[in-house]
Amino acid sequence: MFTHNKKLQYTVRVSEANPVLASLILEQFGGPHGELAAAMRYFTQALSEEDAGRKDMLLDIATEELSHLEIIGSVVSMLNKGVKGELAEARQAEADLYRSLTQGGDSHTQSLLYGGGPGLTNSSGVPWNAGYIDTIGDPASDLRSDIAAESRAKIIYERLINITEDPGVKEALGFLMTREIAHQKSFEKALYSIENNFPPGKLPGMPQFADLYVNASRGEGDCEGPWNKGNGWRRLDDIEANLPLDGGTGFASVQLSQTEQRDLESFSMRTESDATTGTDTGSGRMSP
Repeated sequence: MFTHNKKLQYTVRVSEANPVLASLILEQFGGPHGELAAAMRYFTQALSEEDAGRKDMLLDIATEELSHLEIIGSVVSMLNKGVKGELAEARQAEADLYRSLTQGGDSHTQSLLYGGGPGLTNSSGVPWNAGYIDTIGDPASDLRSDIAAESRAKIIYERLINITEDPGVKEALGFLMTREIAHQKSFEKALYSIENNFPPGKLPGMPQFADLYVNASRGEGDCEGPWNKGNGWRRLDDIEANLPLDGGTGFASVQLSQTEQRDLESFSMRTESDATTGTDTGSGRMSP
């Protein structure tokens, strides 16, 4: 059960209307790295989480993300306040109103379709969709994805902060960006509280391949580092001489029944290419 406190988690102070800025900030309302996507990601993870501590954390953060959605939506609405009235009351001449709606970004779509309110789209007008949620149901995998999601959201907030001169908008975006840092810290602590967090899942992997680094992009620019050298790594440079890695033939095979084999041979003979000719489509005699 949810209740709503009418006070925002952080006060929104917008200096002046700016529908173009509103269209860009909409990215964090209905975009893939926005607050709705974050809330839905953590809610769905919490519902299936078996660990009481992680479940509580996910519900806390998911609920807070909804409050952040409210902050972003409020910023977008305040930035659109001027155009909302202009469009509704048509006090400007048609040409002036048209120019005000088409200054840039997705501001015209917000104005015409949503009356200046925040639509569930990204900054290009693409509708929000559940494909933004990549939960897999394994805590070690999901927490790593959550850490990355918070990191990406922080970067988007940084970019938005860099394009606005409105001090109140900067402040609100800075708060939201900082909360992404806090959530990332929580997810990292939760991940490392799982003793066996790597590799994710139950199966350990095939040991002869788990520590193998394949130098598949060779030539000028080859580099060495802890990602391919040192304790725990075997490096393969001469790939062709070592294929296939399993010591087999390197070709695909399948066991077929006699009936399947006869049908396949019949199909192969019927569709065999004749390398000595090439009749144009429709110009040759059709086979019976």
